[in-house]
Amino acid sequence: MAIDLHDYVASIPDYPEKGVVFRDISPLMGDGKAYKQATNQIVDYARNKGVEMIVGPEARGFIVGCPVAYELGVGFAPARKKGKLPRKTVKATYSLEYGTSSLYLHKDAVKPGQRVLVTDDLLATGGTISATIDLVEKLGGIVVGTAFIIELTDLHGRDKIKNYDMLSLMQY
Repeated sequence: MAIDLHDYVASIPDYPEKGVVFRDISPLMGDGKAYKQATNQIVDYARNKGVEMIVGPEARGFIVGCPVAYELGVGFAPARKKGKLPRKTVKATYSLEYGTSSLYLHKDAVKPGQRVLVTDDLLATGGTISATIDLVEKLGGIVVGTAFIIELTDLHGRDKIKNYDMLSLMQY
């Protein structure tokens, strides 16, 4: 019997600022059955897409992507913040509410033509995931899908990645 994953998301009002409801997946990750179900749902999606590599942005994209990569028997490449990767990288910059940020991927992390799934815990405005997609494509990878545990529909992140197939396990 399937678990309702919504039961494993803590909603914290007015965090990190007044008017925001923070969706915390820590309870989901802390429950073996719920975490396994969420991971398996993404694995099934990835398997149907013929995924050869998983890429996830720092840091919660690692939590989602690594068990998926392990289960599929494919690699995982971390999209990191500045100064975290020791070899040659490619860079993608994206907008934040106040300013910009950047993500980096090792130049050899994705091979040209490789079928890539981009994962993260949550899709909000789409900035981080768009930058991650940009990194994959700069290296010649083919983004065959994106997968998230949660999608915050009011923030319209889906609009930024509308040209990519997407799986979200829960919507708020």
